[in-house]
Amino acid sequence: MTALIHSKRLDLVPMTPAFLRASLEGNIQRAEQELQLSLPSGWPGENADMLSLRLKQLEDDPTLQPWLVRAMVLRGAAIMVGHIGFHTAPDADYLRPLCPGGVEFGFTVFPSFQRQGFTREAAIALMHWASRTHDVKRFVLSIRPDNVPSQRLAAQLGFLRVGSHVDEIDGFEEILERRILSDDAQSGSRKD
Repeated sequence: MTALIHSKRLDLVPMTPAFLRASLEGNIQRAEQELQLSLPSGWPGENADMLSLRLKQLEDDPTLQPWLVRAMVLRGAAIMVGHIGFHTAPDADYLRPLCPGGVEFGFTVFPSFQRQGFTREAAIALMHWASRTHDVKRFVLSIRPDNVPSQRLAAQLGFLRVGSHVDEIDGFEEILERRILSDDAQSGSRKD
């Protein structure tokens, strides 16, 4: 099994194909057993399309497991507070023009757990893991301009706008990049 990523309060637990299948089939008890955690009511809800996409990626290429979606699990309580993960392995074709060698990630924190610093904590842990274990030095976020909390977090983490695109689902998004030239992923600072 792919190793957990730890932060101060969270374990970032890989969502296995068995977990993804159980979630998509609506078998919440089996999904909870698979990852040994409690899921929020209404799971997977609006997350179903993303889970389907990640399951297909894992079925096509099981080596992507360490990179793809992870549950943000509150340590000690075994409660899933959200999810975070990379969209691909590093250096995906679609990122090369703007961010060669980089990797894009996204995150969601469930409403009852927002404004507690979980997203920042998980993002720093995820980038630190990729930087330390795989020498990734470029990270990308695609965020709608009207998503003020995510834009604010990206700025705090040192992400800078490098472009934009129109996503077929989310519409206009800004493409933000963070480069790490030394081991600064733990602090959340940017060094260029």
